[in-house]
Parts: sequence; C-alpha cells; structure tokens
Amino acid sequence: MKGISISEFYEKMKDELQLTLVAGKDGFNRRIRWPEINRPGLALAGYVDYFAWRRVQILGKVEITYLWSLEPDVSRARIAQILSRKVPCMIVARRYCALKQLLEEADRLKVPLFRTPLVTVDLIDRITVFLDNEFAPSISLKGNLVEVFGEGVFLEGKSGVGKSETALGLLARGHRLITDDVVRIKLRERKYLIGSGSELTRHHMEIRGLGIINVQKLFGAVCFREESQIDLAITLERWDPRKEYERLGIEEDTIRILDKPVPHLTIPVRTGRDLVLMVETAALNHRLKSMGFNPARALDEQLIRSMRAR
Repeated sequence: MKGISISEFYEKMKDELQLTLVAGKDGFNRRIRWPEINRPGLALAGYVDYFAWRRVQILGKVEITYLWSLEPDVSRARIAQILSRKVPCMIVARRYCALKQLLEEADRLKVPLFRTPLVTVDLIDRITVFLDNEFAPSISLKGNLVEVFGEGVFLEGKSGVGKSETALGLLARGHRLITDDVVRIKLRERKYLIGSGSELTRHHMEIRGLGIINVQKLFGAVCFREESQIDLAITLERWDPRKEYERLGIEEDTIRILDKPVPHLTIPVRTGRDLVLMVETAALNHRLKSMGFNPARALDEQLIRSMRAR
C-alpha cells in the first residue's frame, strides 16, 4: 500500500484540523500506509504486543492525563517504546500541552508531533473521512459525468460520438456537469462509486468546432458540482443497422466499475435523435426503477394478466 506522506497529509489537512507542528519536523517524509487511526492506550501502559504502529496515533484527554501521572523516566520510556515503532505521526487533541519527554523523543526519533484544538471524537471523524477518501480504490475512465435530475450519469463512447455535445445540451437544460473527457472514480466505503474531475480542467469542456469553453462562466455556478455518485452508465455508439438494440427494457444490463455493478444502457446515435431528451428520460426511468417501479415489467405483467383473463 503506497499511502501518502506526512508532508501531503499536513498540506491537505492543516487548515481543517487546525494542526500546529510542535516537534519532529525532520520526519515529514514518513508515510501513512493504513487508512485508520489508533489511540495508544494499552501501549502507553506498556503492552505493545498488538500495538497498531502503522496508524496515525491520537492522544486525547485520557492518554495525556495518564502520561502526566507517570514518573518522568517511566513516561519517557513508554513514549520511546511507541515512537520507535516507526509510527507515521502523532496528534495531541484538545489543545493539551505535550510533555517535555514527548517533545524530546519525537524530535530524537523524527516522528512528526502535531497539536490541535479539536476534541478527540471530532478529530478522529475528520481524519477517518479523509483517509477513507485517500485510500479508496480508484480508476480514471474516458467519458463525461453529469447529474441529471439528481442521478449521476456516466456517458461513455468512442471519440467523436457526441458525449461532450450531449453533456452541453444537458447543461443548457439546467442539469449539472461534474467533469468532461476524463472521470476519476473512487469506491467509497466499499459501496459507492463517486466520480470527479481534475482540478486543473474543472469547469471546462472541449467542444469540436468551438474549442475550450468555461461552463461555469457561461451557465453560472449552479451548473457545476465537484463530484457525484455514479448511478447509471450510458454508452453512446453510432447506429448500426445490423445490430439489435434493446426495445423493451425488461432485462437490465450492467457494467462493472471497480468490481461494482452499475446499471448500463446503450443508446444508438443517428441523425434526428434527441440525445439530450434520451439521457433525461433514461435518468428519470432509472430513478423510477430505484424506487421499485419498472415500467417494462409492469406492462409485461399487465399483458400476461390480460391474456390469462381471456
């Protein structure tokens, strides 16, 4: 597991966590390789057989007051025993003052030691959310991601088939763009696929014949979101008269992204088809299905009942 460096962690979270570096400045090259945190209560008491040293260590009220209750030599030995296990970093919550022994050992062993005014529970929650996002499995796919009637729709297809033009038409109808051309997808909490775009190209689209446009400037801030859950995938492909396309919708197709099934539709593209209306209808129909109503199956059941009644 590659993880992130303490330097990256500090730059990304110093404001949200209100972090202040108090010792161990030479350890910023250490890496967080585990997406969880640990409160080293038992380890401070001397039991380190199952000490989770790979995790970010949090010292709250219980840990700090316990260290203060120990003799200086004992507390120094316990602290050294923990920090020598190559922990990524340590954070003291609730603006408690770190012991002199803790400051000295953190500097000696080059373990970054931070201090924050946040209460312990709030600190743990924020770090857990951040690490869960950083360590989530991810993949980048070619396509567009739009939010249509609250449904995250991933548009894919070969170059030139009309993905960006369809997304632009959806924006003009009041829907939202998440990203154009490349979608970065993460699996959050092992349940949800969340798509986002690059910060560098955020708010921009490439439209053949027009060039690069800034959709936020053209359509306003309400037309854009930084990320969205992916609820539906649509493949746009050029109409092939030899191919049999879905006409009933009773059988549902899926594709797998990061090993998670995503409902999938293939929409053929040809002159005269309103792709914007097609995608809007697909999003609304998917919402109906997610609420437990499948119109194709409902009609099929109605036809069966009608035939049986004759």
